[in-house]
Amino acid sequence: MKAFVFPGQGAQFVGMGKDMYDNFAEAKSMFETANGILGFRITDLMFEGTDEDLRQTKVTQPAIFLHSVILAKTMGGKFCPDMVAGHSLGEFSALVAAGALSFEDGVTLVSKRAMAMQKACEMHSSTMAAIIALPDETVEKICSEVEGVVVPANYNCPGQLVISGTEEAIDEACKRLSEAGAKRALKLSVGGAFHSPLMEPARVELAEAIEKAPFSRPVCPVYQNVSTVAETDPDIIKANLVKQLTSPVKWTQSVQHMIADGATEFIEVGPGKVLQGLVKKIDKSMNAHSIED
Repeated sequence: MKAFVFPGQGAQFVGMGKDMYDNFAEAKSMFETANGILGFRITDLMFEGTDEDLRQTKVTQPAIFLHSVILAKTMGGKFCPDMVAGHSLGEFSALVAAGALSFEDGVTLVSKRAMAMQKACEMHSSTMAAIIALPDETVEKICSEVEGVVVPANYNCPGQLVISGTEEAIDEACKRLSEAGAKRALKLSVGGAFHSPLMEPARVELAEAIEKAPFSRPVCPVYQNVSTVAETDPDIIKANLVKQLTSPVKWTQSVQHMIADGATEFIEVGPGKVLQGLVKKIDKSMNAHSIED
């Protein structure tokens, strides 16, 4: 069974999507539709901008979403998922690719998500850190003992857990996790504490937009970050999507459930090759590869 997976923030690069725009009329039309919805020419920044342009949350998230979704569309019959999943932002790409959400509504929601997250980031001095080579339980325990907001945010693969919170709490947690034997406790260059309680203002703002958007039953099960199991009910999908901003991304558990449910091949659709690497770390026997253009 084929599982198609979609990357999240961090996979962007200058020039992303230009080959599709130049070579496929349908791709060009979708990009231009997105320019109109967003109110600025994101294609100019994707194709010819700077790394700094692409690092702005309001650009990064729609850019990765567009690259992934339009790529799935240009694959035609080769996009034949038995199941889909996306990492954080990638969940929106997965839902549109699987027909649970229209392209236009997907662009609108991703843009609102990016803006709401940017605003929430500006309210606190906050960040994230990657913790390498410690059991999840150890990281969870130490985070719970640190004063202030610091929580597990991304369960990427065994031995790689990203934590999220205020600058002070992250610094203290990194110190204690290093003392507990972490090979690395590395602060990340991100805009703020994604997937933590500090994203509550963004969750409230996005919830309203998600509630108004029409969702349909997807063509195949979607394994969501919050529940980690196969979902097809539009109401459950919406509820999980609302919770996603303040809840951890349980990628390890999602991939394990996909494998248990019969996935034998993982195809990463979109920029970068991060997810195929994580899948192989979760299960070495898996056939995992990526399609970038």
